[in-house]
Amino acid sequence: MIAKSNSNPVFLAARKGAEVRAAELSTELGIEITVDWRTPNDEDAQKQADFIEQLVNAGADAITIACSDASKVTRAIDDAVVRGVNVMCFDSDAPESKRLCYVGTDDVEAGRMVVRNLVQLLGDKKGEVAILAGNQTATNLQKRVKGAREELEKHENLTLKGVFYHKETPQDSYAEVESVQKANPGIIGWAMIGGWPIMTSRPLPWQPGEVVSVSMDTLKPQLEHLRIGDVQVLLGQRYFEFGRRCIEILTEKSRTGADPAKEIDFAPLDPVTKENVDEYEKNWEKWS
Repeated sequence: MIAKSNSNPVFLAARKGAEVRAAELSTELGIEITVDWRTPNDEDAQKQADFIEQLVNAGADAITIACSDASKVTRAIDDAVVRGVNVMCFDSDAPESKRLCYVGTDDVEAGRMVVRNLVQLLGDKKGEVAILAGNQTATNLQKRVKGAREELEKHENLTLKGVFYHKETPQDSYAEVESVQKANPGIIGWAMIGGWPIMTSRPLPWQPGEVVSVSMDTLKPQLEHLRIGDVQVLLGQRYFEFGRRCIEILTEKSRTGADPAKEIDFAPLDPVTKENVDEYEKNWEKWS
């Protein structure tokens, strides 16, 4: 299992889901299924490609990867498949590769949903909106930006100030938001297609109510921002379930040769607000 980075907790939830399901299937099927976690500390597509090669050489039966840069891992994926290893993608796809399938979020629709929620909260206000976009080379984030742009174009009272990319750490993303907002005080809304700057308890650089913000992801620190009030809506991806599904698909393919029912398997997003945050947070007892 190769995720984008060890520094992003959403992938640790996917790892947990994979390990739980591997243990369950080991008992159910009477065979040993293990998860070999090979993930760079920070995003590095070349390291991901190297990990694929290492795992193939080590005799892995199957590999699942969340691609930081599809163009840099596609050849490694294809080489693995040619050598008889089943490879699938989760979270961020390599659609031009020979991978078996993809499990994750409908990223174009996710971008649209972020902006739809933002527009609803802003009402008739006129002003500028910023999109916080993470890694510019990630396929999933490119699609979210596309969806966010398309949705924003439908609303004449709002203008796009810009799409802002950054290293996917809480520190780098927060610095980007802080810098952009300070330089552009006319921004009234942030569409965060990833929840990087709210992965810590540090409040966003505005008073609650001054700026409207809608973000992807629902880690426990991010849920606190709903309570603080500097974020109004979070859209939760089912990372724990992504991990479980990867193990199910790859175990079945490795055992029986059966292909999954879907090449692209999209999971719905879970809207979380101040009203349902306490109930939603109970999920983390299972996920962590």
